[in-house]
Amino acid sequence: MSSVSADAAQHAGGSSFYLAMRILPRRKREAMFEIYKFCRKVDDVADSDGAREARLAELNRYRDDVAALYAGRPSERMGAFLAPVKDFALRREDFLAVIDGMEMDVVSDIRAPDLATLDLYCDRVASAVGRLSVRVFGLANDDGIELSHHLGRALQLTNILRDLDEDADIGRLYLPREFLSNAGIKGDDPRSVLAQPNLGQACAPLIERAREHFRQARAIMDRQPRASVKAPRIMAEAYAPMLDKLQQRGFAAPRERIRLDRLHLILAVLRYGIV
Repeated sequence: MSSVSADAAQHAGGSSFYLAMRILPRRKREAMFEIYKFCRKVDDVADSDGAREARLAELNRYRDDVAALYAGRPSERMGAFLAPVKDFALRREDFLAVIDGMEMDVVSDIRAPDLATLDLYCDRVASAVGRLSVRVFGLANDDGIELSHHLGRALQLTNILRDLDEDADIGRLYLPREFLSNAGIKGDDPRSVLAQPNLGQACAPLIERAREHFRQARAIMDRQPRASVKAPRIMAEAYAPMLDKLQQRGFAAPRERIRLDRLHLILAVLRYGIV
């Protein structure tokens, strides 16, 4: 799966996303569900097994839908955004950035991107979703953008580390080539790379990068009004412990699937969801 946004939306019936957003007032909650529904739909396009040309054409139709929405003529599948765009000043460029990120997975399967390309991908498929979300949450513009930058990347990098095998099954490898090279791993074939005994050396700096993004995100949230960051707090508290679990498990095959700790998530909801 391409993005943390779509990952959350897919499991909206009982996920960290669902619980985090359920605590919001109705108007904000409904806007967030629409944002994540949009992300899920464009992610499905990127991850489908259709021809690349057909998937690119469908993503372009979503771009047309965004243009029509901001022209006041929304398509049926974007019609529910009329009120959120007006109420929360959602920006057109953030919707388009999400589509651009999904397109990166369609133009060619991402395999061992350089760090700059990986960061651009994370910005589009995760931090752009954050930039939409913080407007709904009510954060001030500069802090909201900074929080989106760090928390989006923290969540996305955690997903990449968690989903190595699932991504390899569809021909993708998001580990950066610089970290692979530093670990002595050559090539970009997903299955060959994941079979290397020193894979953990390539993953270790990505774990630290994700941890630093979580630290920066917490520092930003610490200086915000509690009510405006309760949902992102829950998401951060749900995801951050997965890095410790991944490190403790290691990356030698076979890799046991790491999942969110349900009890930890519930405790986070109780701690941060009551204002």
